[in-house]
Amino acid sequence: RSGIEGKDAVTLGRDLIKHFGGLRGLLSAGRNDLEKIKGLGTAKIAQLLAATEIAKRQLKEEIVGKTVINGPEDVLEYLALTMSNLKEEVFKVIYLDSANAVLAAEDLFKGTVDQSAVYPREIIKRAFGLNASGLIFVHNHPSGSLKPSKHDLSLNDKLVNACRAVDLTPLDHLIIGPTGHVSFKEKGFI
Repeated sequence: RSGIEGKDAVTLGRDLIKHFGGLRGLLSAGRNDLEKIKGLGTAKIAQLLAATEIAKRQLKEEIVGKTVINGPEDVLEYLALTMSNLKEEVFKVIYLDSANAVLAAEDLFKGTVDQSAVYPREIIKRAFGLNASGLIFVHNHPSGSLKPSKHDLSLNDKLVNACRAVDLTPLDHLIIGPTGHVSFKEKGFI
């Protein structure tokens, strides 16, 4: 809407995008990150955070209930915006119906994601509650590494086996990072 003293809104916007390493970085910036920028007051920060939330919700609405998922590329724009620049690990599950339309996309666990933090029974319970038939597991790597760790592979095996035991289809497990993604299905882990 308006710039700051000595900069119009367009210049300020370009400077913010450059400072945060791109639009995705700016949209992932939190209140504390924005407060460190000279000239950004409470009102401008609130506007940026509101615009970011609107963008995230709009992308989520585009995939929930409307989109048929044929592969990871169908949800990557949403996942990249919401997960690629997070400072902590988040484990998300995308629940799909029998036609692979998205029923829900939910953050289930936050913090360090390891075998003890992700509970397959909770994921399966939620899947039954939604009447889901397929699931996509997603977590981010704040470190930027896209290589699955031993914990990632072990957790994936645990989740896949639990799903198959109750006739749920694990469609993929994605790792999202600032530089891209990795699909466990494409790597042959599912």
